[in-house]
Amino acid sequence: MNISEICDKLRTGSDTLALQTASQKNIALAAVISSIAQNRAAILAANAEDVAVARAKGMTESLVERLALDDKKINSIIDSIKIIISQTDPIGEETSGWKTPNGMTIRQVRVPLGVVAIIYESRPNVTADAFALAYKSGNAILLRGSSSALKSNKAIVKAIKDGLNSAEAQGFGVASAIELAPCESHDEVQEILTAVGKVDVALPRGGAKLINMVVETAKVPVIQTGAGVCHLYVDESANLSMAEEIAWNAKTQRPGACNAIECILVNEKVASDFLPRLAKRFAGKVQLRCDEKSYKICANLCESVDTKSGDTNIIPAEESDFGFEFLDMICAVKIVRDVNEAISYINTHNTKHSECIVTENRANARLFQAKIDAACVYVNSSTRFTDGGEFGFGAELGISTQKLHARGPMGIKALTTTKYLIDGDGQVR
Repeated sequence: MNISEICDKLRTGSDTLALQTASQKNIALAAVISSIAQNRAAILAANAEDVAVARAKGMTESLVERLALDDKKINSIIDSIKIIISQTDPIGEETSGWKTPNGMTIRQVRVPLGVVAIIYESRPNVTADAFALAYKSGNAILLRGSSSALKSNKAIVKAIKDGLNSAEAQGFGVASAIELAPCESHDEVQEILTAVGKVDVALPRGGAKLINMVVETAKVPVIQTGAGVCHLYVDESANLSMAEEIAWNAKTQRPGACNAIECILVNEKVASDFLPRLAKRFAGKVQLRCDEKSYKICANLCESVDTKSGDTNIIPAEESDFGFEFLDMICAVKIVRDVNEAISYINTHNTKHSECIVTENRANARLFQAKIDAACVYVNSSTRFTDGGEFGFGAELGISTQKLHARGPMGIKALTTTKYLIDGDGQVR
């Protein structure tokens, strides 16, 4: 991969795109929608090849689900781009402004970051989502997906470029605003992360190993997204039926997603009532890895809830199970004394992503939200809502778990910065 050549093309694209109006960008994105729809069969066929290879290599089904596309997911990609089209263009937005005593006018306005690189695993929908968000915010984007999704990514990028070329032929669209790395070698990632002066910002999106590698290796600025070691705390005042439903949804709807829970904390005052419900609901589906106290309660339930196939087990947890992102139908369980112990435990073991308390105690709810260090803190709702689409962004670049620049689901504005525009009439200092 010739990183200099690719980035030079993208820089030209970003310079052109930065001058496009909201209307021009929206027309180009609409053309992309049409092209994705027209190329649906080709995209699905390419994805089917990727999925077949992944299964043959032994990829777990929870991760295959992240890789796989179907008509519903293609429709979701299209719907996401439609939402992005409908959103207000952030570029040129005046975030503040004032006049100085000497008569100069100072305005702070929102501008694109420039050339953005995203390094991501599996999910081919990220290809379209990241492009659309970057394009609407005036940025060119370099996509470096995983080899497991290469055919899918190539098909999606081809459809995007076809749409942009169609729009460009009519005086709209900037086809040079997107490039897909060939994914021929891991060296490509190093080239991207060390392309100082060519790549303005890099975003990792994937598991802890990928994210840590990017953060530790990069010489270009990084917006850190985080692995999702998410927790659910069942308070002593919790509605246990609600807690059961939230636990089920947050663990099983998409166990391979970063916003799925990996650990359930239960207040000791309701453990004997809640844990049997949890074990029964998760029977045949989710393995529970229990700390010593919860295992004493759950071990007595093993005979009634375990299946002969061994698909479900209630087993003693290892210390390494706590603070671990399983991305599978496995969940750690721990009994805690009260909300304060739950908060302390979570802040020690989480990845600053998404945390939830189920409680009917308003004071405990507010304490939990105030003291938990995470991008998203929920009261009585599933952590699965930490998602750009669910937040109304149309799509997301990822979930930022850092505290500078952006935090939580990242939409259009996460790919912008600001600059000051100063107008005077001859003032000197």
